[in-house]
Amino acid sequence: MTTRKSSGSTTAAPAKRQRAGSSGSASERRDHLVKLAAEIFARKGFQATTVREIATEAGILSGSLYHHFDSKETIVDEVLSTFLDDLIARYRAALESGSDPRTVLSEMVRIGFGTLEPHRAAITVMQNDWNYLRQFERFNYLVKAEDEVEQMWVAQIKAGQTAGQFRADIDPKLTYRMIRDTIWVAVRWFRPGGRLNTTGLAEHYITVLFDGVATGERTTQKG
Repeated sequence: MTTRKSSGSTTAAPAKRQRAGSSGSASERRDHLVKLAAEIFARKGFQATTVREIATEAGILSGSLYHHFDSKETIVDEVLSTFLDDLIARYRAALESGSDPRTVLSEMVRIGFGTLEPHRAAITVMQNDWNYLRQFERFNYLVKAEDEVEQMWVAQIKAGQTAGQFRADIDPKLTYRMIRDTIWVAVRWFRPGGRLNTTGLAEHYITVLFDGVATGERTTQKG
């Protein structure tokens, strides 16, 4: 699924896919500019970044940048929609696997943590500039994508409760939001090459999520 803007539909191909007939080198140049701009957005914030700064870091004139993009909004649009398209497609595949709720939820956790490296800049922009970007109609898909993802997680948690795999006394929406925030906030402190890679990080979190940190008899179960 693509999560692009407007006209009552959430589907439209990202701009880079619409450049039919582009040469390989032009396409590669465009991809390079998107990745470079994403890093600057993540470092400085979208609002504080200018087209001139992107062009300067790319070693080109500002006018040359406009051969590829009509605005910096178009660039961040591509950064975010690419991330969300990838994330939602992976979540859907997990849900369609036919596995039991606990297995699916574990896979969704792995998917989330697995985005921290390939989509680090996009996640950082989402964290820092979400409230600003969502004011604009072209970024309506951000809210739609957020709602869709929440529905996926909440439905799976409820399915686990119905199947007797998850506790009945937890709130599905609150549980999802706590999981979500744990994953996305990790982008602020996770460093590739550290003691744990994203796979190890996900497995550790799954252990804590399902087994907890306390030993002995559970003390928080409602009577």
